[in-house]
Amino acid sequence: MTNTLVLDVDGTLVDSNYHNAVAWFRAFRRFDLTVPTWRLHRAIGMGGDKLVTAVAGEHVEREHGDDLRKAWEAAFEPMLAEIRPLEGAHRLVASALEQQFTVVLASSGKRHHVDHYLKLIDASGVTSVSADDVEESKPAPDLVEVALRRVDGSGRAVLIGDSVWDCEAGRRAGLPVVCVRTGGFGEAELREHGASAVYEGLDELRADLTDLPMA
Repeated sequence: MTNTLVLDVDGTLVDSNYHNAVAWFRAFRRFDLTVPTWRLHRAIGMGGDKLVTAVAGEHVEREHGDDLRKAWEAAFEPMLAEIRPLEGAHRLVASALEQQFTVVLASSGKRHHVDHYLKLIDASGVTSVSADDVEESKPAPDLVEVALRRVDGSGRAVLIGDSVWDCEAGRRAGLPVVCVRTGGFGEAELREHGASAVYEGLDELRADLTDLPMA
């Protein structure tokens, strides 16, 4: 039975959180709604199925939810080519595989975005789960649970992410969570939400791979 790393993608492996926030800002403006970018940034990591309600309320979700998600996608697509891997992303995945970890990606993003990111970090053969594979995105535990089933993760596992939403999803799925600060959340806040450890970046985390908490 191998140990499993369940890896978040946006903000953890690729530097896309701020692009996502700007795309959501532009989507809301198409409906004459202004949501401060700082508030949008703090919601990145949860899926679009939950974000509209979280930042603008249930009435906006009822009136504009699906149209806002389409507007976000239209605003985000042109930025896709600008997104770069975070330092150490390929090295982390490669080292984990070399050390006989099972690696699976669990992203609240769309499938074609995740496929693009897999190519960016040179990990095209790694199993991944996207928002298209579940009914509810993070902070619901669905993505983590489906990811573990995809790789028969019946052994010990840990979730690696960058946001409080990853912490919540991991907790609800019964996994310890280790975070990196690359998504813009502070160490104290991540620990308050349940992160067992917080690293400045992926190379620091990679150095501790064999010592990560597993459940």
